[in-house]
Amino acid sequence: MKDIIVIASGKGGTGKSTVAVGLGTALSAQGCRVLLIDCDSGMRGLDIMLGITQNLVFDIADAVSGSCTVENTVYPCPDKPGLFLMPAPLNAYDEVAPQILGQLVHGVEDIFDYVIIDSPAGVGSGFEAAAYPARRALAVINTEPTSIRGGQTVSAKLRACGIDDIRLVINRFNKNTFRKMALYKDLDEIIDITALQLIGIIPEDYSLAAYIQSGKSGKLNSPAMKALCNIAQRVEGQSVPLMIR
Repeated sequence: MKDIIVIASGKGGTGKSTVAVGLGTALSAQGCRVLLIDCDSGMRGLDIMLGITQNLVFDIADAVSGSCTVENTVYPCPDKPGLFLMPAPLNAYDEVAPQILGQLVHGVEDIFDYVIIDSPAGVGSGFEAAAYPARRALAVINTEPTSIRGGQTVSAKLRACGIDDIRLVINRFNKNTFRKMALYKDLDEIIDITALQLIGIIPEDYSLAAYIQSGKSGKLNSPAMKALCNIAQRVEGQSVPLMIR
């Protein structure tokens, strides 16, 4: 396995799950085998975004209870070869403990190149479980003060969980809106506030959001998806430019 990455945000509405799905799609398009794990118990949504809801029988809680094997909870994405999903439980009270999720990830680490864990927004118990097996993290923010503060909070919590390799993703960036709001001098100021190394800037792109919410995973030729492909290449250790549109 190359890496286990948790995607986190301090508050909801940053587009964190879209980033998780888009990154998984981009890495699988590069020939990697990628497992997405939905850790948002009671609020799962990656199955909808990947268009496989009708195929689901088992989830993480079923594997933990012994109702099925771990392999039974891993579902391929039909239109994305190399991309797979382990869905979260539908009921919040079936939330998986951190050590248990670590054991589940350990059980599949020889099968996949990447495991991408979509953490619930915030820093509650679901976040702690999502962070537990991870080796590195992407903190997703927007350019509003509340989102930036959330990024600071979640990065501090990630470090408390033992994750020091944390990279910043600025999502839903609109250059004109950013300038008109004039809350910050430039993006460098935001990067300095978060004290995180930037790995990518994803432009505001309603077409990608609509495409993923309809269960089609991601259009590789959309502006946001191109930025996500750049992030995937940087995750792979390649030197590619940041994309700002």
